[in-house]
Amino acid sequence: MLRTADDEELTIDELASRSGVTVRTVRFYASRGLLPPPRLRGRVGLYGADHLARLDLIRELQNLGFTLNAIERHLERIPEDAPPEELALQRALLAPWTSDQAERIDRHELDRRAGRTLSDQELEQLLTLGVLERGTGEGTEEFLLTNTSMLNVGLRITELELPSDMLLRAKDIVEQHTAQMAGELRELFAANVLRPYVERGRPEAERERVRATADQLRPLTIQVLVNGFQRAVNEVIRNHT
Repeated sequence: MLRTADDEELTIDELASRSGVTVRTVRFYASRGLLPPPRLRGRVGLYGADHLARLDLIRELQNLGFTLNAIERHLERIPEDAPPEELALQRALLAPWTSDQAERIDRHELDRRAGRTLSDQELEQLLTLGVLERGTGEGTEEFLLTNTSMLNVGLRITELELPSDMLLRAKDIVEQHTAQMAGELRELFAANVLRPYVERGRPEAERERVRATADQLRPLTIQVLVNGFQRAVNEVIRNHT
């Protein structure tokens, strides 16, 4: 039975099984410097909780769309002897703000979820809004549903029968400004919370506070943005009436 303590010792086969990757993948990551060398017992390499935590972090980065080179650059900023708790904190800071995952569906399933047969015009509007992306399925019309919770929102927008060029412009405006806000807010958090934590040597006593702060900021930031946008719209209405 494998131990679960931080000092557990796993063979490469056990490490691969626990992390859900192949032995070949573990060796590839190690060859790229993404994993520290194993501890040797004779001729057998043994891996521990820190290796498991790094593999979990690599998977999280991959899920976020990081390229292998980007993953390497990210891991270079983390000390090689970082404990599993520090790597878990890194994962928490990278956790998606929504649990919604993209999903591939065909035209029949799309119509079923819409509750009706969508017209070609409605389909094009959903594509314009970015709710759908065209897939590459063979023999059937396939789409990537980029965010399942947005399908109903997109369908309601199509019912308004707005011009496609207006929808495209609206989408561009939202993406431009939300991307800028996200970048600036991330930098603000990094400058005032993460960098001081790193500069103080990543003290263990502060690790949980940083993780909890990141977790609590997600819903609070979303609510502040929603309320701020509503106030801004009201102000625009007052100034143009």
